Amino acid sequence: MVEITIDGNKVEVAEGSMVMHAAQKVGLYVPHFCYHKKLSIAANCRMCLVDVEKAPKPLPACATPVSNGMVVHTQSEKAINAQKGVMEFLLINHPLDCPICDQGGECQLQDLAVGYGSSASRYSEEKRVVFHKSLGPLVSAEEMARCIHCTRCVRFGQEIAGVMELGMLNRSEHAEITSFVGRAVESELSGNMIDVCPVGALTSRPFRYSARTWELSRRKSVSPHDSVGANLIVQVKNDRVMRVVPLENEDVNECWISDRDRFSYEGLNSDDRATTPLIRGNDGVWKEADWAEALDFAAAGLKQVQASAGADQIGALSAPYATTEEFALLARLVRGLGSDNIDFRLRHTATDVDAARTGAPWLGMPLADLATLDRVVVIGSFLRKDHPLIAQRLRQAAKAGTRVVLIDVSGDDPLLPVTQRITVKPSELAGVLAKLAVAVAGAKEVAVPAELGQVEADDASTRIAELLRTGTNSAVLLGNLAIQHPDALAIAANAQFIATTTGAKLGVLTEGGNSVGGYLAEAVPQQGGKTAAAMIAEPLKAYVVLHAEPTFDCDNGPAALAALKSASFNVALTPFVSDAKEWANVILPVAPFTETSGTFVNAEGRVQGFKGTVRPRGMTRPGWKVLRVLGNALQLANFDDETSESVRDSVLSGDIASRLSNTLNVGVSLGKAGTAVAAGALERVADVPIYRTDAIARRAEGLQAHPASDAPDARAHSATLERLGMVAGDRVRVTSPSGVIELFIQQDDTVADGAVRISAAHATTVALGGAFEQISVERA
Repeated sequence: MVEITIDGNKVEVAEGSMVMHAAQKVGLYVPHFCYHKKLSIAANCRMCLVDVEKAPKPLPACATPVSNGMVVHTQSEKAINAQKGVMEFLLINHPLDCPICDQGGECQLQDLAVGYGSSASRYSEEKRVVFHKSLGPLVSAEEMARCIHCTRCVRFGQEIAGVMELGMLNRSEHAEITSFVGRAVESELSGNMIDVCPVGALTSRPFRYSARTWELSRRKSVSPHDSVGANLIVQVKNDRVMRVVPLENEDVNECWISDRDRFSYEGLNSDDRATTPLIRGNDGVWKEADWAEALDFAAAGLKQVQASAGADQIGALSAPYATTEEFALLARLVRGLGSDNIDFRLRHTATDVDAARTGAPWLGMPLADLATLDRVVVIGSFLRKDHPLIAQRLRQAAKAGTRVVLIDVSGDDPLLPVTQRITVKPSELAGVLAKLAVAVAGAKEVAVPAELGQVEADDASTRIAELLRTGTNSAVLLGNLAIQHPDALAIAANAQFIATTTGAKLGVLTEGGNSVGGYLAEAVPQQGGKTAAAMIAEPLKAYVVLHAEPTFDCDNGPAALAALKSASFNVALTPFVSDAKEWANVILPVAPFTETSGTFVNAEGRVQGFKGTVRPRGMTRPGWKVLRVLGNALQLANFDDETSESVRDSVLSGDIASRLSNTLNVGVSLGKAGTAVAAGALERVADVPIYRTDAIARRAEGLQAHPASDAPDARAHSATLERLGMVAGDRVRVTSPSGVIELFIQQDDTVADGAVRISAAHATTVALGGAFEQISVERA
């Protein structure tokens, strides 16, 4: 440790720290622009100049290392004059447009100019003009003349997002920040550039000119879009969500959020919002109803199915981002009717996992511990699409020395250093893990399980096994595709053997914002009921659907839609009306996360409660209240909760940690080598585009204008194209057991040979059905 004196305060800081760190430790603010605690030191704004005794001139606090006995003054005449001089230079070319700047009221330059700027400028020459830039539908760079070249946005892209999409051209007064050759900024974390910009050069395009910062109320919330549960500040005006920014929580999302968390709020204000209960008459015509009429109609329809077809012909499907309270009451309702058919795992295709599961799957460690791992194996994940903030944590860990291994079905660039990678067809994923299990057994000199007796390790699995053998703090993480896979039990069982044998933690990168809460609320079959896949494969007579849009949210959208249409009676509890009108008999408008109180449990098992940030729109009501009153209309027991907190406490009381478990009651699940594939058949690789994952994001205009939401092409390895006799750009007809579509095919050598990548959850591809279907491709 090094002791220095700063403004009369003695403070000890670690050797190698900067004066800025010492000042922060004693609570002193040193004015700055380019310094950011999460970014590398650039020292190019010079606003943090301080007076260091025995130094001939003021030194930048952010880039001056401490030394024993150093004496620093941040408020001396020398320091203040230096800071004022820097401010004068910064303002020489800055436009005088505070009244129309979107950053006005929350601008660092504006704030510091009050204390360090002059009332008039001595600079009378013409100010420089910097032409605006087009950075895409999310980040606006319309006023780049405001830029003070702090390079925070450049460093954020390089160091946090992992891709340098902005950079600086030219020198001196001709310097400017720009994208490369006119390209848009497409990182899934790009909106954080808006937050780190200390002036109004980069602003939010969807929010632009819609409100002034002092008009907005700020309310805390939690993101529903992925398993991190990012903490949010929802900014509100006139009961309308106007903007979403991060709430700093070092243990969860640090000070970042993904663009899906930030910009999906536009979907909350969609014209497609369901604001009035709707009933479909026998003539197929929809009519508005009051709540009493709609709930009585829903109760009567469910009772009729119960009486005529039996309770086991009633099922419930939910999206994985329902609140824990909604999950709990939906489970009570279905079981109160005498059924156990309930599931939120709409994309899961395996049928044998629940019998082996011993608890709620979870990450297996705190999120912050990802940074401490020395080895991590990620299996079956489109990491940046599925879990952008977990990808960011692993990126920082990899830069610090963590050895990352990826086993996947498409070689997407994770924008982080990868030590080993195996990319295979989906049917081969379990087999790869079987080989790795054998290699691990050899490396650790333990007996190979009998089920794996015929499996031989290869060079790739041997190298990964050696990595795990030498690790002291390792993790094996299962991604969305791994747990949705038809061979999910074999994949998880083999992963369990690998983790147990090497002493690694086994974790699941859970789906949606509240998968763990769904398990804890028992919103999955408990006594032999049907899973979501079974409810679709063997259609029921009645469905209660919460928050989900089955066409896009289920693994096999066409089959889900057909099952719903064949049912006698369907209840839709949804914030949006268009999808439900295709299959529902009654639509009950329920509130999205910003209009209700509730609880999400993130991947690490952290319980995060939140309140509504705006009043429910129209006649919309919180989902837990609608379910409670529907239970009363059905005359079911245990539907007398007056608050969401009492529902929450019925689920989350006691020791939650004891209910979280990734342990399976199986061996190595016979060491499956993979699903059988017909000779000559192609396999589909189906990712869910990052901005097509849920109903709210799918209605956000900015996110849907992003290139990541473009209509997908088919993508195949060059060897696959050669065998098919095709070239990139050909129009092809793709046929699956569910349907036929036409689209263009492109060469993509990151896709395994013998597979074709076609994204799911998109209107142009939904007819293909399941993500793991075998397909054929021919020239159209």
